Amino acid sequence: MADYLDNTNKKMKLALQLVSGYGGEFQSWRLADSNERAYTDIDFYVEMAKTAEQGKIHTLFIADTPSFGGAGGGTDISTRTPAFPLEPMVMLSAVAYATQKIGLVATYSTTYNLPYNLARQLKTLDTLSGGRVGWNAVTTGTRETAYNFGNKPLPDTATRYEMAHEMVEAVQTLWGTFGEHAYIADKQTGQFADMSQIKPANYKGKHYQVKGALPIPATPQGQPPVFQAGSSPEGIELAGRFASGVYANPFSIDEARAYRNVIKQSAIQHGRNADDINMFSGFMFTIGDTYEEALARRMQLIDFMSDDEFYGQIRYLSAMIGVNLHGLDVNEPLPKSLQNQATPHPHDPRSPRAVELIKQGMSPKEALANGVINYHPVVVGTAKDVADFMEKWFKAGATDGFSLAPTAKKACKILWKKSCRFYRSVGFIILIMKAQPCESIWACRISMA
Repeated sequence: MADYLDNTNKKMKLALQLVSGYGGEFQSWRLADSNERAYTDIDFYVEMAKTAEQGKIHTLFIADTPSFGGAGGGTDISTRTPAFPLEPMVMLSAVAYATQKIGLVATYSTTYNLPYNLARQLKTLDTLSGGRVGWNAVTTGTRETAYNFGNKPLPDTATRYEMAHEMVEAVQTLWGTFGEHAYIADKQTGQFADMSQIKPANYKGKHYQVKGALPIPATPQGQPPVFQAGSSPEGIELAGRFASGVYANPFSIDEARAYRNVIKQSAIQHGRNADDINMFSGFMFTIGDTYEEALARRMQLIDFMSDDEFYGQIRYLSAMIGVNLHGLDVNEPLPKSLQNQATPHPHDPRSPRAVELIKQGMSPKEALANGVINYHPVVVGTAKDVADFMEKWFKAGATDGFSLAPTAKKACKILWKKSCRFYRSVGFIILIMKAQPCESIWACRISMA
């Protein structure tokens, strides 16, 4: 692999996932220190954003899909929280007004939006925030969502990605219709705008057509950067062409390095530099003063589950390790004979970690508490353990940064307070983002003092 995976003299980039206000676990709303009504409490989101900004986090990120429980979130919220927060644009408008430096990335579908509306909304938010907005441009692949927008079935993959390329092209064209120096506002001359610098978009694609122009002046960063999430060949192609940031879900350093290489190669193939595209690896964490304290918190989350949910996870764990756990005491380590039989599932990248913990003598319940079936790698332990994890991956060239999904708000505050002190002590740098004209992803940054 090329030298562009070498992170020597590079700075780690950090994003915080806002999820639904409770953290990365669907049962964390029941923790004693959680705000049970955080889902609809805008003040809570603003407080989280301010905490992240104080902790030198680079950007906030909202994953979203325009449906009830789409993209694997599930529609049964009788005991579990929703997978996504309220409408991202409105949420981030409130957050933007209450913050100064932190980036604001919202997810919007390229399949179920119109270019003019989306370009106008994102550019307005970018104006309101002083140039801190990014767009996570994703196709929509769930049938549930399709029927929220009429009676037509979901387009096939090829069509959705054709639409995605056109949508990004059209939105970026609209963003560029109001020239950088077109906004005059000169009282003495009476000239408000230089119309010679305001041009129609006249975008004509197969799926989207828009005339323009967009009557919103240029923002300090020029145009909002585009992000992407999705590891299919079509997603990699989209990222290579347009994306400044890619959200990824690798489960090992080797897997992360391989995928990081793929997306940077895609950027190069589209005539861009490898460093123009940055990978944010997702990971989750639960923090305590000791590993035992953090594990106890994770075990409590499991205890909140219904029997159906818990034993569904046990069945899943059985498949991951190749051992039938039915009828065994899941609170006790497996017998040595069964530990020795445990084998990673060849098609599940999480399986090696699950087998490793089972062979170390963890009970199935403890293995689940350590996050072996979560959608990101999970770190359970102290703030230093979390910092060590990030440092190890970053120095190995596995990622440009991380998309953090803490179990709950408390974990954020502990991490910012304790790991920042640790980073200072070892000279490892966390970033602070400064809203100025961008080169890549809010490229004007300074290191911690």
